[in-house]
Amino acid sequence: MYPNLNLRHTDSGNFFLLAGPCVIESEEMALNIAEKAVAVTDKLKIPYVFKGSYRKANRSRNGSFTGIGDEKALKILQKVGKTFDIPTVTDIHSAEEAAMAAEYADILQIPAFLCRQTDILIAAAETGKVINIKKGQFLSPEAMQFAAQKIVDAGNPNAMITDRGTMFGYYDLIVDYRGIPSMQTFGFPVVLDVTHSLQQPNQTSGVTGGMPHLIETVARAGVVVGVDGLFIETHHDPKTAKSDGANMLQLDLLEGLMTRLTAIRQTINAF
Repeated sequence: MYPNLNLRHTDSGNFFLLAGPCVIESEEMALNIAEKAVAVTDKLKIPYVFKGSYRKANRSRNGSFTGIGDEKALKILQKVGKTFDIPTVTDIHSAEEAAMAAEYADILQIPAFLCRQTDILIAAAETGKVINIKKGQFLSPEAMQFAAQKIVDAGNPNAMITDRGTMFGYYDLIVDYRGIPSMQTFGFPVVLDVTHSLQQPNQTSGVTGGMPHLIETVARAGVVVGVDGLFIETHHDPKTAKSDGANMLQLDLLEGLMTRLTAIRQTINAF
């Protein structure tokens, strides 16, 4: 995909995977999740990027967990990358954070609600890192060409676009699979964020809900359509996760899911 990412198995013909916890909760937790994911993806020849947010800036309530400290979490993210020789991705929340996060992570992710913010996109692009732009829940797929173009215009051709669903009323999201081939025409890899597209936001409790029982359904459809990559948040025990547990994949289900999705991809590649 991108030579500077040092991805393994890029010649396998498989989709690539961005997976890990919603937010870095501890070093032990991050290393354990990465170890399991690396074992699964190496076995199935899936190019793998470890995902972990160093801070969660977009929370429904003031008392919600946001992180263990920026520098501490970023150093853990960096340790994961070095320990397993894999690329890492984390999201940034302002232009000022781009250079800081770029010292530790290989891919900088622009959150969906910030995908139109020119200053953040340009600052991220100027780091020279690969930039993953989440499609805003409020945007058409076609509108994402302008966000990606801002990265290119800043002198960085290394962009990817991630679809995380589109708002459907106040409390639900839907995935319009037509958007995947549409966004692929822009010339960048397109990722399907499986777990976030199954969120149920804006609950009156102030805690986002989710439908994790549909993770495989959404992921299968994405692979059939021909998505380049999948984004899946996973945790040893989603019920105790400090962020987004309601829509995360239980870690011990990862191997079975990836095995079945890889078989679908191989079938698609045969035609």
